[in-house]
Formats: sequence, C-alpha cells, structure tokens
Amino acid sequence: MRLRNIILITVIVPLFATLLVFSMVAIKSLEDNVRSKLQNEVQIITHAIGTTLSYALDNETPEAMQEALHSAFSFHRIYGAYVFDEDGEKIYGLGLGEELFEPEDIHAVAESGEQTGAYREHERWNYYSTLMPLTSSDGEVRGVLQVNRLNTGIENYTGFISLVAVAVFTVGAAGIALMIWWGFRRYIERPLNRLLGVMERVEKGDREHRASVEGPEEYRQLSVALNGMLDAMAEKDADIEARRQKEIELEKRLRKSKKLAELGVLAAGVAHEIGAPLTVINGQAQRLARSEHMSDEEQAKLQRIRSEVDRIVVIVRQLMDLGRQHNVEKESRHIGDLVTAALELLDEDVDIHSTRIEIDLPESAPEIVVNGQQIIQVITNLLHNALQATPGGHVRIKARFEDNEVNLLIEDDGPGIDDNVKNQVFDPFYTTKPVGQGSGLGLSMVHRIVNDHGGTVGVFDSELGGAGFDISLPLETYAVTSQDE
Repeated sequence: MRLRNIILITVIVPLFATLLVFSMVAIKSLEDNVRSKLQNEVQIITHAIGTTLSYALDNETPEAMQEALHSAFSFHRIYGAYVFDEDGEKIYGLGLGEELFEPEDIHAVAESGEQTGAYREHERWNYYSTLMPLTSSDGEVRGVLQVNRLNTGIENYTGFISLVAVAVFTVGAAGIALMIWWGFRRYIERPLNRLLGVMERVEKGDREHRASVEGPEEYRQLSVALNGMLDAMAEKDADIEARRQKEIELEKRLRKSKKLAELGVLAAGVAHEIGAPLTVINGQAQRLARSEHMSDEEQAKLQRIRSEVDRIVVIVRQLMDLGRQHNVEKESRHIGDLVTAALELLDEDVDIHSTRIEIDLPESAPEIVVNGQQIIQVITNLLHNALQATPGGHVRIKARFEDNEVNLLIEDDGPGIDDNVKNQVFDPFYTTKPVGQGSGLGLSMVHRIVNDHGGTVGVFDSELGGAGFDISLPLETYAVTSQDE
C-alpha cells in the first residue's frame, strides 16, 4: 500500500470521523438545548398565569379569567391559551391550537393532577403545548389550562440545519483531503520519486548520477546524505578497481616472469647443445679464411658465415640473460646522467638518421637508486627503436617525478603501434621488423630489467603521432640535487 493511502486511512479518515461525531453531538446538544429552553419557557408562563386562573375559577370571576388569558399573549410566540373543565370541555380560550389535544387527554390530566407537555402539529404549524391542572385553594382540580407556543425558525429547522451541517462538513472534508493529497504529492511523493529515480539510475549503471539538492530541508539533507553515500561507494569502487588492476598487472608480471624463466631453462639447454657446433663452424671458417688460394668472393662468403655465427651467439646469450634471475646491484644515479650516457652510445645512429632529439627533464630532481648500466641499456634499446621508426623525425625524452616514483617517457612521431598488438610488444621473439633485422628480444629485455627494479613499462599513443613508452621506477631513497650541480 502506498504511503499517502496509509496516511489517509490511518490519520485523515479517523480525524474526520471524530470531527463528524463531535459535530453531530454538538448539533444534537444544541437541538436538545433549544427544545429544553422552549419547554421551560412555556412551563414558566403556564405557572405564571395558572395561579390567577385558579383564583378566577375558584371565585367564578370571568373577567379575571379573560384578563389572565390575555396576559399570556404578552409573552413571545404564545399563540393560544385555553381553559377546560375536568371533562375536557372548553370554558374559555383565545388564539390557535385549540384542537391539539382530545378531551380524553385533558380529562386524564385533570384526574392525574400532573402537568404534561407535548409537541403537536396542526394545520402545518408546529407547537409545543402544555396542560396544567388548575386547583382550588383546598387542592381540588377545577379545570385544565392549555398554553400553545409556536416553534421558532431554529426550532423548526434544527433537523435541516443538521443535514446542512453534515453536507458542509462533507464538502469541507473532501476539500481538505484533496489539499492534503495535493500537498503530499507535491512536497512528499515527488521528492521521494526523484530520490527513487536517482537510485534506479545508479542501479542501472549510471554511477555518476546524483540527486538534486532542493525542496524542504529534510529532503535536502536526505539528498546530501544520498549523494555522500554514492560518492563513498564510487570511491570504494574506484579503489576496488584499482586493486583489481594491480592484481591483474601482478598476475601478468608473474606469468611473464614464469614464461621468461621457462625460456631461460630452454635457452640454457639450447646454448649448451649448439655452443660446441658453433665453435667448430666459426673455427673452420676462420681457418679457411687464412688460405691463400681463396678468392675475394669466397673470403666474403666465409666472413658472412662468421658474422651469422656471431649473431647466433649473441641471440643465445640474450635468451640466457632473459630467463636468468638477476641480483640487481643498485647505486644512486641522476636521471640526466643516464639519458646522456645512452645518447652518447647512439650518437652515430642519431647522425645517420638525422633525427631531432628533444630532452625535457626537470631542473631540480631527486636521484634514483638503480643499476645504472641496466637502465642505460633500457633507454638505449627504446631510443634505438625510435630512431629506426622515424628517420629524419622527432624523438622526445621526458621525465616527471611524483608520488615517490619517476616516470620516463620516450616518444617518437613515427607510424606508431597498432592497438591490437600493443599487448604483444614485450613478448620474446615478437617483432614488426623484416626477417633478419631483429630478434624480437630487445623490448623483452627492457621489460625484464624494469621488472627487476620493481617498476613497470607500458606502451601508449604519443602526442607526437607515433609510439610512446612509459617507464615507471620507484624512488626507494632519494636526495634532491640540481641539474646544474
């Protein structure tokens, strides 16, 4: 059942019913009071003239009787006064209503000696008439006095007034109920429906929707409390989502580390098995190259064999380093020094590709605790890839320090990396370069080194138009130094 119906049934209806009962009781009390007053007035008038009439009957003086009856008409709304004998025969009388009582009624009053009264109707007129026995000085009943009083307007219409009062009360109650219903709908039901609408939208997934703070003070407080609860829930959801993402990232790192460990075991076995044959091949090629009977073309082919053997050795060594657990020996280094060292190693490549290098490092930055050679290797690998991706283009190196970590970003304006392969770029042997131009182990080494330092590395779309790599490393201990120092 709806709240407004409950209020109407439990509060409004009982209240109106109580008021109706009290109104009817009040009207009935008014009617009884009017009738009682009418009866008392008629009885007082009857007693007032009864003494004179008893004296006139006792002394048989018609003049006194006539004068007493005439005096009765001086009272308000007395319309008839009659004197009857013991048998109900009229002795003398004036006015209206002589036929209100039968002779038998009058005779019964004379025999009982007690005064009586009744409401009677005659010729569409309503009267209150009283009969009082007239006694002599010795107590003998000599006659009966009848006094008739015409009912007043309020006396005649008390029933009609009751009906009108009930009708007015009904109309007023309906109007009040309508006003209460309208006020309830406007100031209670509508604000509640707005709050309910907010909850339904939030339940359907619109977690950013909030209640408008308006209306009566209680609803404003309720809206503020609801918004606060939703904000708190949103913060909790964000915290849970952040923790879930961290768990996913940790799980990915664990799978990656497990994969690299398995790959390291495989690489160690492969290196052990192919190490001796590679040594034999390299030695025989070197011996043949020293022969004086070899032509230049044959010398070039032998040199090509030795170069490919050396490349195989390097790849095997990278595989072994990729899967091996490393104990990172760290030292305090300045990020600017690490970037400068990496650029010096690639100075020749920068000149060959005619690439513009933009360096954006903070003037005053804390030192980071890392293995300098490994971080230089990371920066070198990423810069090397950027230079190859954008010959004659633009490469930017940027560092930011916040929340006890350093973020190093390396971006280029090359063709970028497709979204569907971004999650594979750090996998071993994955490469977008042509066959023979890349082993697919460079970014895997970057991931392994950063992971060994307790950091993360990710790929994103750069503002320059190409690819960007974001390296995040924790600041385990730091001391603020100046770039110029």
